[in-house]
Amino acid sequence: MTVVDPRPAGERPTAATLTLARRVINSARLDDAALRGFLHGLPGVDEVGAKARAAGLATRSIKTSSKALALDLAISMVDLTTLEGADTEGKVRALCAKALQPEHANTDCPRVAAVCVYNDLVPVALHALRGSDVKVAAVATAFPSGRASRAVKLTDTAEAIRAGAHEIDMVIDRGAFLAGRYLQVFEEIAAVAEACRADGARAHLKVILETGELVTLDNVRRASFLAMLAGADFVKTSTGKVPVAATLPVTLVMLEAVRDWHRQTGIRIGVKPAGGIRSAKDALKYLVTVAETAGPEWLTPDRFRFGASTLLNDLLMQRRKLAMGHYAGPDYVTID
Repeated sequence: MTVVDPRPAGERPTAATLTLARRVINSARLDDAALRGFLHGLPGVDEVGAKARAAGLATRSIKTSSKALALDLAISMVDLTTLEGADTEGKVRALCAKALQPEHANTDCPRVAAVCVYNDLVPVALHALRGSDVKVAAVATAFPSGRASRAVKLTDTAEAIRAGAHEIDMVIDRGAFLAGRYLQVFEEIAAVAEACRADGARAHLKVILETGELVTLDNVRRASFLAMLAGADFVKTSTGKVPVAATLPVTLVMLEAVRDWHRQTGIRIGVKPAGGIRSAKDALKYLVTVAETAGPEWLTPDRFRFGASTLLNDLLMQRRKLAMGHYAGPDYVTID
């Protein structure tokens, strides 16, 4: 499939922007002024146009012949998540059992990509998932607020990695970003990225932007580039703990950012919308947006994830409807 940049030439990254990006990446001395010059030199986002394009992509339909494949792909991209203060070891074990065999008594259903839990429950999840390819992700860096000292954030990250987490979902300090303290945010992400790769660790880093608090799509684009400059493996929309979580226009802008980053650097960064995606119908809209914006190379769990706790059940219900011709009863799927 050929992916064509739909934006006018004036909104695409210019040669000057690419030169500045390379200079910032290779600079021995970074400061707020250099980062501000780079981030505010990025092409502005046409909010009306982005919302209109997202709305247009949402009208695309996936026919029955392809829908089954799309549902299975979406299942394989789910980070099955429980991040509540009342989480217990039993709940995590049950969630892991569901991750390993999402569809009851049906072994041909794909497994999810990962189970996402708090640090202290990482060992429980690892034991329950032993011998499988399902990853264990841990939220860190004073999730969900991100309001803690760097030392606390790095300790939080190190504990998760020592416990065996394969992936770290960190949150940025939105207050620092909105105040223009870009170097502070950059250095914190870079330090966590380094911790994820220290002493032989190979944990993947997902950087949560909490886009519902960033106010504008321009800020979403800037925060995405800042995270990628600092070493993120994924950029993630939300913690799921604020009223406005993932939206299609926000995810579209983040997909454009990772696509442009790949064109500049040759490095592919993943995207993870999280929070508020509950229906299979919505998940398929996101898959269409991925294909049409970043390209088919991102249609893999290594490059795109859904952060969700309830989405999986609807994907399973729709999968069964395609196979059986009718919806299952309410007892067919587990209640998370």
